[in-house]
Amino acid sequence: MRRSANTSGGRGRGRAWRLAALTTSARRVVIKARVVRQFGTRFRAAGLARHLRYLQREGVTKSGDPARMFDAVGDEADGAGFAKRCEDDRHHFRFIVSPEDACEMADLRAFTRELMDQAAEDLGVRLDWVAVDHWNTDNPHVHVLLRGVSDDGADLVIDKAYISRGLRERAERLVELELGPRRAEEVERALLREVSAERLTPLDKALRGMASEPDAVVDLRPGDPAIGEDLRSALVGRLSKLADLGLAACRTPGVWTLAPDLEPTLRDLAVRGDLIKTLHQAMAREGREVSPSAWFFPPNARPTRSPAAWWSAASTMNFRAAPMPWSTAWTDAFITCVSRLWKRRATPRPARWWPCAPGPSPQAGRAMG
Repeated sequence: MRRSANTSGGRGRGRAWRLAALTTSARRVVIKARVVRQFGTRFRAAGLARHLRYLQREGVTKSGDPARMFDAVGDEADGAGFAKRCEDDRHHFRFIVSPEDACEMADLRAFTRELMDQAAEDLGVRLDWVAVDHWNTDNPHVHVLLRGVSDDGADLVIDKAYISRGLRERAERLVELELGPRRAEEVERALLREVSAERLTPLDKALRGMASEPDAVVDLRPGDPAIGEDLRSALVGRLSKLADLGLAACRTPGVWTLAPDLEPTLRDLAVRGDLIKTLHQAMAREGREVSPSAWFFPPNARPTRSPAAWWSAASTMNFRAAPMPWSTAWTDAFITCVSRLWKRRATPRPARWWPCAPGPSPQAGRAMG
C-alpha cells in the first residue's frame, strides 16, 4: 500500500525544523565530540599528554597567559596526572562546548561543572574529567577531556544519541536558565552575524537543507509561507556573501546554486581565521606591529611540505614592520599553525587561504582578510 505524502515523516519536515531553529527563542550551544582510541590500528590522534600541552598553550586566555586546566573540584587541575590515569584506558572522549552567548555568561567554568554534573547523573556514573576554557576565537569555548573508564573500572560507553543531542540539550537548558530565552533583538543580531561570517553557520546548514538535489538549487522567491521576510532577507544576504567567496551563484532572481564543497570550504576558512588570530596575538604580545601588507600569498601556494620543511624555510619570511629574533612563544604559535595546515593538506583550497612567504603585493591586505 502506498504511503501518503502528507504523513508526519514527510520530506519537508527536516527543512521546516532547520528554518524554525534559526529564529527560535531557545539558546544555542554547539558541542563537538570525538572518541579517541589510545591503542590498536585505529589509533590516529595525537597523544593525550601532547594534546593537553597544546590546550594549555599561550594566547588562548583573555590575558594571553598560558591556560590552566580545571576540573569538578577546582581551578588548578593536574593535567599530567589526568594523562597518567588514562594511560591504560582503551579510549577517552574529547568535547568542545561552545555556547553562542558565552561572552554574556558569568562563568564558563561553573557552567561546565554543572553540565558535567548533569551528564554524570544522566549516565549513572562518576565522571573523571579535566577542561580548559579558550578565548582565542570569536566564539569562546571549553575543551573537555573525559576518561573512557567508569567508576567501576569498566569501559565507559556513551550512547551516540546522548552525545549528539542529549548533552547539547542539557547545555542549552543551562544557558537558558542563566540568560533567559533569546529576545527578538538577540535573534536578529545573531542572524546578522551569521550573514557575514567566514565560517560554517546555521544559515548555511539551513540552505543546504533547502537545496534540491542533485544540482543544489535554492529557491528563495517570495511565496513560501515557511519563510518570513526577515529570514528571507538573512538567507539572501548569506547567499550574497557565499557568492563573494565563490561558493554560490545566482541563476535567476531569487534562485541560487550552492557549490558542492560549501561546508568543507567554510570549515577550512574558519580554521584560517583562527590561525591568523593566533599569529597576530603572538606578535602583539611581543610588541610587533601586525601589518597585513607584510604578507603575500603566491598564486601557487599550497601546504605541500611538512611542518619541519616549513620551519626551515621560515627564515625567508620578512616581518618588515619589526625585525627581531623570534621568541619561543612566537615559534610555538607558528609551528602550531603550520602543523594544523599540514594536517588539512589533502584537500586543496584556494591559495589565498594558506600563509606563505611575504613580499610586495597589492592584494596582500585582502588575502589576510
